[in-house]
Amino acid sequence: MAKLFYSMAGEGRGHATRVRTIVESLRSEHEVSLFASGAAFDLLEAAYADSEVRVHRIPGLFFHYTGRRLSIWKTTKAAIAYLARLPGLISSMERLVRSEQPDLVITDFEPSLARAARRAKVPFVSLDHQHFLVVNDLSSLPRTLRWKARFMGWVVGLYYSGQAKSIVSSFYFPPLRRGYEDVVQIGVLMRPGVIEARRRQGGNAEHGQHVVVYLRRFADPNVIEALANCGRDVRIYGLGEKPSEGRLSYHPVSEDGFLQDLATCDALISNAGNQLVGEALFLHKPCFVFPEAGNSEQSINAHFLREGGGGDWCDVGDVSAERLREFLSRLDEYRARIEPDRLNGNEVALDVIRQFLSNGAADPVAPRDSLETISA
Repeated sequence: MAKLFYSMAGEGRGHATRVRTIVESLRSEHEVSLFASGAAFDLLEAAYADSEVRVHRIPGLFFHYTGRRLSIWKTTKAAIAYLARLPGLISSMERLVRSEQPDLVITDFEPSLARAARRAKVPFVSLDHQHFLVVNDLSSLPRTLRWKARFMGWVVGLYYSGQAKSIVSSFYFPPLRRGYEDVVQIGVLMRPGVIEARRRQGGNAEHGQHVVVYLRRFADPNVIEALANCGRDVRIYGLGEKPSEGRLSYHPVSEDGFLQDLATCDALISNAGNQLVGEALFLHKPCFVFPEAGNSEQSINAHFLREGGGGDWCDVGDVSAERLREFLSRLDEYRARIEPDRLNGNEVALDVIRQFLSNGAADPVAPRDSLETISA
């Protein structure tokens, strides 16, 4: 039995969902300690209460909003405050790593444990979505978005370096850039409930007449109006439970209930997060997405959704009943272009991790860029 330390970013549920997928496959074989902040900590602490998996809260980076738009200024200000605390956090994590001596560290876009592991000369594996901005050729993006991706990739690259292996999880697969040929590209990490829903489908996905909607935090009035007039029963998650309005019903966040509705729906309508879109496509559900205003990563996800043919997108301010009806009229066309089997990244990710644990991980590779200016 090996000892695993696993850290993740705390923004949204996608990071915690990916981590749970890996942990559920390893917890019976190895001792696992998790390090998370924000929503990820809340989800995992509840999931592993009274279990052998230890969950620790750590500080993290988060998006901040002004009204219904991502605030670059507030997010940057919070990031500066986090970076001021980062050296102390890394030192604390390093002491813990040296004290408990884990056999392997895994990080999902969380910098402090990765840097602590590097200092303590413990090998670590990077397993996340965001590093696509570093390792993939994004030349197919529109020019403005391509420049934003280049800047974002620079920021992502500052998080950490020196990983023994990089695994990038995504529902799309752009070619790798020169120099990154050793990166492992995989599909989305599927939760057990999604795998079971696909198993029940067999070779024939069930397509009902309702659509599932998932929204984070809030919904613009034009979005609700468009959904109300799209001609379908609409089951909305993420806005809390409240009375139905016509063909709109509002549901509390419930993993079982949400997955049941997703597995039997005709399509998904949501923001453009990688995890949920990947799960929906795996279940052979076309997706219509509208990136959060100011969220360039979601805009990139939306671009590749359209390019791959599994759905369509528009800016949140352009969402209308007409756009949704057009999307819903083309579902057979979108389904024909979805390749569900390619989208399950679980086994490849687990094979890489188990290889490190069974054979003894190699020393961390030399970093591509120095990060000491941030952690000093």
